[in-house]
Amino acid sequence: MADKCRLLTYLRYNIRIISMQTIIEENFNLFIASILAFFILILIIWNFVLQRRLKNLVRGKKINLEDTLIETYKRLENLEIFRKETESSLDIVEKKLRKSVRAIKTIRFNPFKGSGEGGNQSFSSAFVNEDGDGVILTGLYHRERISVFAKPLNQSKSVFELTSEEKEALDEALESIRSN
Repeated sequence: MADKCRLLTYLRYNIRIISMQTIIEENFNLFIASILAFFILILIIWNFVLQRRLKNLVRGKKINLEDTLIETYKRLENLEIFRKETESSLDIVEKKLRKSVRAIKTIRFNPFKGSGEGGNQSFSSAFVNEDGDGVILTGLYHRERISVFAKPLNQSKSVFELTSEEKEALDEALESIRSN
């Protein structure tokens, strides 16, 4: 009888283990099925969102995506042509700007310092571009007359001798160009 009791206890214990394993397997299968269902739900929502975004992209237009891409490519080509034309125009403007007057400096002085005539009414003005080309205008004031002289400049030099006031005006103009 003791053997029968042991056998019954052993069988009951094994049946409990087998039934627990069955429950765990069923719950595991249910757990896996729940995870798969969750991922499928996420994919369905994502698909819906993407379809909605695509409809918004071409909404109100009776064209397809391929036509939209072709039109965008043509606009991009036109933009590239415009960029090249703009760069070419800017190069021309920069060359012209380099030749234009970039600095003007004026020095006032009295050419007749000892005699007291004239005051500081005389002047020398330098008009210079980036290359040092330009002109120096000098006006000498005297009671009876005013004389104006123009001296051309080529690379910051003149074929005519420059006075100290003209050199000072030229130096200040060139310094102004260098500092910019």
